[in-house]
Amino acid sequence: MHIYPNKFDDVPLRDVSITQAIFAGLENRRSEVVLTDGPTGRSLTAGDVIDQIRALAGGLRAHGFGPGKTLALMAPNMPEYCVVFHAAAFAGGTVTTINPTYTASEVRHQLNDSQADLLVTVAMFAETAKEAAVDTSVTEIYSIGDAVCLTPITEMMGEPLSEQVAVDLDDHTVVLPYSSGTTGLPKGVMLSHRNLIVNVDQIIHGAGFQPGEVAAGFLPFFHIYGMTVLMNVHLSGGGALVTMPRFDLEMFLRISQDHKARRMWVVPPVALALAKHPMVADFDLSSVEQTFCGAAPLGADLSNTVGKRLNCVSLQGYGMTELSPVSHLCPLDDAKPGSSGIAAPNVQCRIVDSETGQDAEPGAEGELWIKGPNVMQGYLNNAKATADTIVADGWLRTGDISRIDADGHMFVVDRLKELIKYKGFQVAPAELEATIIALDGITDVAVIGIPDPEAGELPMAFVVGDDNAPDDDTIRAHLAANLSSYKQVHRIDRVDEIPKSASGKILRRFLRDRVQAED
Repeated sequence: MHIYPNKFDDVPLRDVSITQAIFAGLENRRSEVVLTDGPTGRSLTAGDVIDQIRALAGGLRAHGFGPGKTLALMAPNMPEYCVVFHAAAFAGGTVTTINPTYTASEVRHQLNDSQADLLVTVAMFAETAKEAAVDTSVTEIYSIGDAVCLTPITEMMGEPLSEQVAVDLDDHTVVLPYSSGTTGLPKGVMLSHRNLIVNVDQIIHGAGFQPGEVAAGFLPFFHIYGMTVLMNVHLSGGGALVTMPRFDLEMFLRISQDHKARRMWVVPPVALALAKHPMVADFDLSSVEQTFCGAAPLGADLSNTVGKRLNCVSLQGYGMTELSPVSHLCPLDDAKPGSSGIAAPNVQCRIVDSETGQDAEPGAEGELWIKGPNVMQGYLNNAKATADTIVADGWLRTGDISRIDADGHMFVVDRLKELIKYKGFQVAPAELEATIIALDGITDVAVIGIPDPEAGELPMAFVVGDDNAPDDDTIRAHLAANLSSYKQVHRIDRVDEIPKSASGKILRRFLRDRVQAED
């Protein structure tokens, strides 16, 4: 077994909950503004955040919420998101974070799979929430702010809870985001307090996070990148956030300028805008020392262009929901264009030959395997997927073909898994295929991702149909009615058959080769 050496010292494993870690980063600066709503300017001080979390946690406990209960949180980024999230965690419960742009059927799947007891949303998504909650275990829906026919979450606040409700830091699932993992339909990723807090500390130490850092928080808190790297790192590490409900380039640039952001946390489409959009020149971004790109690989050329235009260092990291999420990051003084970084503190790495199952020679390509205290507990209600992903002695198979150079820098070469990454979002081909094949007249279908300089990959469908097959517009309309906006196909090709192996597995590489030859 060849385990690559880690260049960092390990961070200590703190015996605190994720909310206790947040409180530790807030208590000595109670009068400082730490959360600001970008569109309205509404703000919360550190003291406000602590007091509201304690009050809501106390109210939740008084209403019977605690260990064994799950709160579903479906809202855009806003200061109150952090309060609801940590109140549920402080009360000893589990939070399952839901993409607010999901359709009712997608929300219902997550509510049922997670066995959520409460659902918290905002007025904009109230109707979707009410439709989705039918025939689930949800007993009540609350709103952040006012919403017709919903109880404001502020009415739940009660006698402040003074201490963290006792839970096992290693075994209790505190958050349950959903991910497609290495393949298949979305699965609940069970993350413990230990997973979250150690990853916060790994990032703070490995990325050189400094107290006082303020960032524009557009990366969604329902996604593990925004949840850990923005919400939890900034609050526990002495920083602050200006939240954005969705990405808007002008607002992002203005926040970064006005708050003298030291660092921009971005994804590839935003990096592309920073490199090429003329609006960037209208703002003073001289405070920016680095951009940190995650969610999907960023090419060396684009990375260099961003760094040159902003006169900063352009860095990348690597992670996945199952890793809480960060396993690799580039320190400011150790940048290498195109690299996804070096192993974070406490993280061990192997490169394994996917054909032989043996460790590849140093510097050779193979599947990246990760081991460390940030590795998930497993997938909810899915022992087989867990066993396929976490193998002997706790090693997690990432599904990404990578190589590690002599300096410890990891480069993602290709994707062993079938997952499509569209603008940082995970799109499972199986989900799109299942939706399309449900149409009368469709006899077979396969979905792949095709390269795109802005989105990373675009979902493309190969469709086999009979004489009654629906046209392309009908297929697109069916997808739009059933799946989120980022789960839409951008190209449809009609074919006579889908190439498959003897066992019936779709041979997607043949489809990719076909597209490459045609283009």
